[in-house]
Amino acid sequence: MKRNFLTGIALVICQAIGINAHAQLTSPANGGNKRASVSEQIGITDVNIHYDRPGVKGRDGHIWGGLVPVGYVDQGFGTSKAAPWRAGANENTTIEFSTDVKIEGQALPAGKYALFIAYDPDAPTLIFSKNNSSWGSFFYNPDEDALRVKVKTVKTDQSVEWLKYEFTNQTPSSAVVTLEWEKLAIPFKVDVDLVATQLASFRKELRGERGFTWDGWNQAALFCAQNKTNLEEGLTWANTAVGPDFGGSHSFQAWTTKAAILDSLGRDAEAQAAIKTAIPYGDMNELYFYARGLATHKKGKAAFDVFKANYDKYPTEFLANAGMVRAYSAIGDYKKALALAQKTRSLAKDKPNQDTLDRMIAKLQDGKDVN
Repeated sequence: MKRNFLTGIALVICQAIGINAHAQLTSPANGGNKRASVSEQIGITDVNIHYDRPGVKGRDGHIWGGLVPVGYVDQGFGTSKAAPWRAGANENTTIEFSTDVKIEGQALPAGKYALFIAYDPDAPTLIFSKNNSSWGSFFYNPDEDALRVKVKTVKTDQSVEWLKYEFTNQTPSSAVVTLEWEKLAIPFKVDVDLVATQLASFRKELRGERGFTWDGWNQAALFCAQNKTNLEEGLTWANTAVGPDFGGSHSFQAWTTKAAILDSLGRDAEAQAAIKTAIPYGDMNELYFYARGLATHKKGKAAFDVFKANYDKYPTEFLANAGMVRAYSAIGDYKKALALAQKTRSLAKDKPNQDTLDRMIAKLQDGKDVN
């Protein structure tokens, strides 16, 4: 009697606080399926896919068009009478994008979506639904579609036992997301506007704590210089970096970034002035490699001036002397460059540097630029 009484009290308490007495504890996914997720960045865009992985389990030849029905079907439960496949098992398969993207060239805003597939042997339809919290596709409503896009299926030689999603064919601004199961793959391409998303991120971050050091402003400005985009705003960021407030006024990097933007804007005299300001703040390596970059881009006179400034600061160092070989080569004075190369060869204390000088000497003897 006492035990029955205590059991009754426990049930009353559970009901009073809204606890389901039959609720399950943490356990594997239903049906022997596997919970999974895969994530990757495309540019600075985070893409996250959460799904359950059904297995073939001996049903080879009966997955596509069988277990996965063609088109839309009445599943006999829920409100949907024409439901697509849930693109996985159990709960919704979801895909989330941290920025706006394009799916097969069609725009899709940032957000978290349920991913459904209306299967067709040749051209299935991907459906990105704004309702990402339902169970499977039993309550699918086409009015909640954010995007539909047709793709092509790809037959594979090797059978994939457990359904999976993979990122392939990555570029700085795109990737192909591929669903693979049994002997079929369904790929779709995701594109991001890398420049636009990066600039938007810079503008947001520079309003926070990262905007209180010159490094952040310089990073944003350097992106503009390297991509030759948004140059006027980039110049504003560069001016902030070299300004008196955040510690970059004596930074070689900050001043050369500003010079690069001015150069892209066609403001040559101001660019040269920025380089002259930068030189006293550069160490030997910074000056040498900056000058090499100028020489590579056929800016011989500017390269010569930086190489010479480096030599004047470090006249006994091998790297500064090797820089003068490149300096004279950059302005076409191969005879003087050759004489300096032969002299500098004796300063090289290790084989890699000796080999470098040997290659430079051979080129100069043939009347070729070493840069």
